[in-house]
Amino acid sequence: MVYTVTFNPSLDYIVDVDDFKLGVTNRTTSELTLPGGKGINVSIVLNNLGIKNSAIYYSAGFIGEEITKRVQESGIRSEEIRISEGCSRINVKLKSIEGTEINGMGPVVSEKDIEKLYEKLDNLKEGDTLVLAGSIPSSMPETMYSDIMERLQGKGIRIVVDATKKLLMNVLKFKPFLIKPNNYELGELFGVDLETRESVVPYAKKLIELGAENVIVSLAGDGAVFVSSNGEEYIREAPKGELINGVGAGDSMVAGFIAGYLKPEDIVKPENDSSDSRLYHAFKLGLCTGSASAYSEFLATKVEVEKLYNSFA
Repeated sequence: MVYTVTFNPSLDYIVDVDDFKLGVTNRTTSELTLPGGKGINVSIVLNNLGIKNSAIYYSAGFIGEEITKRVQESGIRSEEIRISEGCSRINVKLKSIEGTEINGMGPVVSEKDIEKLYEKLDNLKEGDTLVLAGSIPSSMPETMYSDIMERLQGKGIRIVVDATKKLLMNVLKFKPFLIKPNNYELGELFGVDLETRESVVPYAKKLIELGAENVIVSLAGDGAVFVSSNGEEYIREAPKGELINGVGAGDSMVAGFIAGYLKPEDIVKPENDSSDSRLYHAFKLGLCTGSASAYSEFLATKVEVEKLYNSFA
């Protein structure tokens, strides 16, 4: 079973505004409201790809209730942890100005609420996959991810981490199965600028040396790099397509990799692709899944992913 954890989920309000101007009233030309948060995005795409999973997340107030309603409508098993005070956040994302968004704060997560999370995680079994993704509220310790991994050590649980800065660096000693920084996040870790696929390779390998089993470094429209502790290394451009909505593309890449690794038999290989590596196909499916989300209005569907995968030699 796959479980995702979202510490600070949101209701994402995604809008288009033609000719946006500061200091005046702007009106939207399109609107989209979706449950958000990196873990929830991973859960939605996994479900679209036919991988059953459970979404564990904190929620508070009427926004939290709406998040849960929409998660359940997506066909995902919801394992909501209710917080009695505060309100889950709304994130406003302006599509017409790429990368422009206003993210809410979210509720305070208490020690009692953290214990409720541990109670759920203690039920995970050998062979399960756990995805820890995204930021954490400021009320939680910055060791939260590593605390979870330390608690679950030795249980045979495959753990995927999609985080930045100390949240990511703190987990490496516990040997996460997969981590997925983008090139800017990777550069920030080591104090360098990484603009090309080739330039990220040595720094991705440093993360392997520090303990990660597998590393994907995404470069948005420029593709991705994969390195593994077993010596596998792949550099791929992104499939061709028109960017429509970049929200959730990185989360989709994580979901695609997990789906490709757990169910490689579901992937139809193109005739000109002779690679038999399970990790290679997981990486390729992750790259195609991330691209499929970026090239569509919503998060990637299985049909969209298969179309890209089978046309991407």
